[in-house]
Amino acid sequence: MEYTKLGMTGLDVSRICLGCMSYGEANDRWPWALPADRAEPFFRQALDAGINFFDTADVYSAGTSEEITGHWLNRMADRDEIVVATKIFNRMRQGPNGAGLSRKAIMTGIDASLRRLDMDYVDLYQIHRWDYETPIEETLEALHDVVKAGKARYIGASSMWAWQFSKALHLQDVNGWSRFITMQDHYNLLYREEEREMLPLCADEGVGSIPWSPLARGRLTRDWDESTNRLETDEVGKKLYRETDRHIVEKVAEVAEKRGVSRAQVALAWVLANPVVDSPIIGATKEHHLADAIAAVDLHLDDDEIAGLEERYEPRGVAGHR
Repeated sequence: MEYTKLGMTGLDVSRICLGCMSYGEANDRWPWALPADRAEPFFRQALDAGINFFDTADVYSAGTSEEITGHWLNRMADRDEIVVATKIFNRMRQGPNGAGLSRKAIMTGIDASLRRLDMDYVDLYQIHRWDYETPIEETLEALHDVVKAGKARYIGASSMWAWQFSKALHLQDVNGWSRFITMQDHYNLLYREEEREMLPLCADEGVGSIPWSPLARGRLTRDWDESTNRLETDEVGKKLYRETDRHIVEKVAEVAEKRGVSRAQVALAWVLANPVVDSPIIGATKEHHLADAIAAVDLHLDDDEIAGLEERYEPRGVAGHR
């Protein structure tokens, strides 16, 4: 496994991050989530391969993803050697303060996440989306206080407009607040709109990108018309991609066949080739999912292959923001 510094920090993370949204008690929103006993092999496989970076969120499977993530990492790993990330924003309970990024929500949320993870701190605490109903200054100062209280080592953000992220970084700088070190954004061969504003901003500000859905919800790993239970039940995923993307999927298959590797390796190698990307977040529900991701770290595409993969991309509206 290769390692890289996360953003402009001294924190070393594996080039692959295991996304733990796939693990939790299944419900209507996450009917495909794996319970604790079925999730265990993937944490062991990841750690054995040298992966030290794990990402979850409070909202995943109503908190049970954090519980399962903490359960296995606390038993399998040295806490000082792993990097654990979680997120806050989405509704976790009924009532006027059960969601969002107010000071109250953040202070309540970090304590609840730490209880579920059974950990004293998280390494990376991220805002899951932009909160239009809370002044950003309130959110940023509260996050700073979470860091100063020792409950998070660093803070990060997720999908938002580049102007919003720029404003947040500016406010953090002028107020001396803890700075966002990462942007968890939607980025893959089927969705490259982040290349216009967000990724150049991250490069300029020294913020690391840790993309979600780098394999486009699995679209890039199989024939376009092939269906899966995840594809049929993932309401968010159904809105992200479109019929004309099949041409890119076919090109991924062509490159993979010529190289003698899996399609997942090709699609992920393309993401890893972007110098702003530190560690794509990979979901795994089958053994080969992680094996392919790990192998992709050592797969280097040439200029002609990259050009061929990119040539059929069609610009589209922003997808993934709130």
